[in-house]
Amino acid sequence: MERLETIVVGGGQAGLATGYWLAKRGGSFLILDASERVGDAWRTRWDSLRLFTPARYDALPGMRFPAPNWTFPTKDEMADYLEAYAARFGLPVRTGVRVNRMSRDDDGFVLESDRGRFVADRVIVASGAHRIPRTPPFAFELDPDVVQLHSSDYRRPAQLRDGPALVVGVGNSGAEIAVELARERHTILAGTESGHLPFRHGPTTARTAFRVVRFVGTHVITRSTPIGRAIGRKMTSRADPLIRTRPKELAAAGVERVGRVARVRGGKPVLEDDRVLEVSNVIWCTGYHHHFPWIDLPVFDEHGAPRHRRGLVASEPGLAFVGLVFQQRLSSDVLPGVGRDARYVVHHLDAAPDPADRLGAWTSTTSPT
Repeated sequence: MERLETIVVGGGQAGLATGYWLAKRGGSFLILDASERVGDAWRTRWDSLRLFTPARYDALPGMRFPAPNWTFPTKDEMADYLEAYAARFGLPVRTGVRVNRMSRDDDGFVLESDRGRFVADRVIVASGAHRIPRTPPFAFELDPDVVQLHSSDYRRPAQLRDGPALVVGVGNSGAEIAVELARERHTILAGTESGHLPFRHGPTTARTAFRVVRFVGTHVITRSTPIGRAIGRKMTSRADPLIRTRPKELAAAGVERVGRVARVRGGKPVLEDDRVLEVSNVIWCTGYHHHFPWIDLPVFDEHGAPRHRRGLVASEPGLAFVGLVFQQRLSSDVLPGVGRDARYVVHHLDAAPDPADRLGAWTSTTSPT
């Protein structure tokens, strides 16, 4: 058993930003991460992925991103940056440690892992919610000869069989994967997008457009203002708008657009209009279930989301979260905003909740399913 003042669960961008501020604060702390190498959460995404935000806004506190300001780094460049960040600041990251249960007793927070037991006075959960790929209940009815992957398992077109591909879900991952597949095979994209950016994504628009987007996501759409809370609820209750691959780009790539997949008949996907799709491959870009089954503490609402105030859990002093969706601002769970929330949590972790806070505890705005 190891005892520390603070344990951070998760060694991605949220955990590393938290570690940066903990190091400045002083005291013993340890960052636990289930991956074998810092940055692996990015390395294991599909090969052609590039970040949506320019390098200027992809940095964590204290270290700029090593790329021209208005370029868009690859996912491997992001992974290498995180690894270099941990090394530069000497952050105590212990990889290959998966926390299976966290509870609390008289000694403090008790974390049980596959590499031993840890006890801490404070715990900051920076792992994000457990991301369990979500597929429709009829997915198992597809013919066994149809290759089906969730977007979390998709890496490259070579994983697929010869023949047409169906991509289900018109979020950013679905749109980008569909365009990639359309270069070499007939590709069908099922579903409806939730809107798209009103400008073309790229270096020429990055200087002006992303300054505006960052300002809005960081200072306007926040939980501190009525308008921010109202807009934030709407934006987090639906899929993200298309950023880089808009409807025009999908059409130009030759992607066939269809409605929602409703069921499976005879081992083949069927649309709401009863059209049967003759495809050899299905990529489910249908999102994830978000929950924390390993936290054995009464800190969740009826949807399984943490009850918190700017990441701090009043009912369990010493427990906090970093990297939650809309934790304080629209950018809380992405690179441009995670450092701000990490700093707030570290600086206020021992503070008692403000009794005059009329907003009370914040919970999720949407169901995890």
